[in-house]
Amino acid sequence: MKASDLFSFPDSIPFKDFFSPDALPWEWIGQIKPALAAGFEERVPGNVPAGVSISGKVFIHESVKLPAFCSIQGPVWIGENVEIRPGAYIRGNVIIGAGSVVGNSCEYKNCFLMEGVQTPHFSYIGDSVLGNRSHLGAGVILSNLRLDQKPVKAKTEDGFMDTGLRKFGALLGDEAEVGCNAVLNPGSILGKRALVGPCTPFAGTLAEGRMLLSKPQSREIGRPD
Repeated sequence: MKASDLFSFPDSIPFKDFFSPDALPWEWIGQIKPALAAGFEERVPGNVPAGVSISGKVFIHESVKLPAFCSIQGPVWIGENVEIRPGAYIRGNVIIGAGSVVGNSCEYKNCFLMEGVQTPHFSYIGDSVLGNRSHLGAGVILSNLRLDQKPVKAKTEDGFMDTGLRKFGALLGDEAEVGCNAVLNPGSILGKRALVGPCTPFAGTLAEGRMLLSKPQSREIGRPD
């Protein structure tokens, strides 16, 4: 398994050298902080609403739609035409690609959202990478820490692999989707166009184009093209 099996790196995001397509996909989580630490242009729009708190080193494209109130703590890089909704809490080491939605009452920490990512309502996104045009339904939680706080293992075709990460939320391939109020356990991996249904607790790896629905209709099936 390699990162290019899940993601196509967007040309609009200026950190490509830090994210090798041949790396293990969870290694991209550890590259978010060094990518931002390497330096980027700092920019804040001139029309920031009074209720928006911004601190640290940030780049916010002038086309970003800011709400009446939210909190943004750098280092953070936010691309063009991103919509940030009220109550969003962005708390460091976050990259958000063009056209994404940063939802109301959502929290973001050490994560990479590529282009067109939709996270519109009441979610936690930590230590995770969300591929292009992926989508989280309302209330989705990407749990990033095991209850025993041991390092997270990833399920691959060759069995479980040590990731070396104590905090590892989820990897969502391009166009993957998660239904409302689902919980992805630490180290979850969704292939391109994979879908976890609403109210479903999930752990492990869901292959490209597969769909997992919760009980009483619990089953894994192929998604239609």
